[in-house]
Amino acid sequence: MGQPSEQQGHPLEQHDSSDTESQPCTTAVISPVTPPAEPVIHVTERRGVTIRQWLFRSAVFALTAGISAMVGAVLILMTPLPAAIAPAGSRRPVSLTDLWQQGFRYQITRPINILVLGVDLPLNLPGEAPPDDVFAGRSDTMLLVHLDPVANTVNVLSIPRDTQVNIPGEGIDKVNYANALGGSKLAAQVVSKTLNGVTIDRYVRVSTEAFKELVDLLGGVEVYVPERMEYEDQTQQLKIDLYPGQQVLNGEQAEQFARFRNDANGDIGRVQRQQQLIRALREKLTNPAMITRIPQAIELFRQYIDTNLTLEEMLALVDFGLDLSQENFRMVLLPGRFSAPDEYVASYWLLDPVAKDEVMQQYFDVSPITPVTQYHPQGEIKIAVQNASSDPALGSKVAAYLQTQGFANVYVVQDWVEPQAVTQIIVQRGDLRSAQLLESVLGIGQIIPASTGDLQSDLTIRVGEDWSSSPRLQGSY
Repeated sequence: MGQPSEQQGHPLEQHDSSDTESQPCTTAVISPVTPPAEPVIHVTERRGVTIRQWLFRSAVFALTAGISAMVGAVLILMTPLPAAIAPAGSRRPVSLTDLWQQGFRYQITRPINILVLGVDLPLNLPGEAPPDDVFAGRSDTMLLVHLDPVANTVNVLSIPRDTQVNIPGEGIDKVNYANALGGSKLAAQVVSKTLNGVTIDRYVRVSTEAFKELVDLLGGVEVYVPERMEYEDQTQQLKIDLYPGQQVLNGEQAEQFARFRNDANGDIGRVQRQQQLIRALREKLTNPAMITRIPQAIELFRQYIDTNLTLEEMLALVDFGLDLSQENFRMVLLPGRFSAPDEYVASYWLLDPVAKDEVMQQYFDVSPITPVTQYHPQGEIKIAVQNASSDPALGSKVAAYLQTQGFANVYVVQDWVEPQAVTQIIVQRGDLRSAQLLESVLGIGQIIPASTGDLQSDLTIRVGEDWSSSPRLQGSY
């Protein structure tokens, strides 16, 4: 993984993948900037998985592997396959179902990175505008997805839209402007340069309209709305009106939940809520009843997706998701801080260079700009304690207990309004090793690899009812 090479060409230059089916090939290859010695994807034979099991498990994987794999799954379920990869002697169109029943599989043979862009619909877009214009706006959501077939993991990095970057030919600006200025190619170049030269193998652009329709197709999504959300912007034709509490949101409400930024956390709060929605959609997709709605999803994504993934590459992504466990799906926010009012005219998310290097090394196997250590001494781990139990004094008690265990940098934040049964250890800045250390010290706690805790923390402990009922912790404070 390294800097893009102009001589070899960037894979994101191939925006039109419509002619891929006519190209004779028996091996599908994702070609990175620096090609590996062996193909990235190859065909193998496996048996023993029924088509219904495959449909269900690939649907579960869909959103957990980043939007790209979901798109690949639903787009190809009923798509005739290229003649070049159809079984020999076949005289009729061959579907994915036919091929899968015969035992063929595509596999990823090395780690790959996919840039996922959720693109705002440009304002005042004419009704007869070309299809590509739907993807010409700023990227409201930006995810870098890393799939590793050796570790069998999927890591998702959320890149805030207000992240300050240097755009070639433009200068300092927000990262979300790159797509509007130069499409997916420029967006990939900017992200790669900003993130230590990480290779970006493929891209997926999704219109924000797809998100609303997907949620409605699934019958809504259940999330906890932590506060009153009320905001209106006539320019963007956006009206947000949500009340706090656990509830099922329809597509329009889910978009409101994801786009609300009129609070102290601004764009970063939006990123946290997007991660909540991804987790909630994953749980929704574990319902076998969702399988019957896949044909409708196919038509939905045909309208709202732009990608340079080939059919064979989509097959490989789906196959990779078959055995992916929940704990091997991890999300992290690009570490940084808000810019001060006197620093810049615009508001930015300013990268923390050391923490960024740590995340890129741990989650993307990219060498840091300067040497970093992934080990943080116990006394330096910054831990936020958030009470989510029925005992109003438990938060302070937990903080005091942690200090007796050698965690010196502990502080209490505002209670989580909704009581929860299980204590969570939220990995805010991607430090999984420290989370595992804390879990071993406590003897309880579910590690949540997502940046949905306190922004200033390395780890956030959301204390549940199980804390008071744990024999190991009773009488410890």
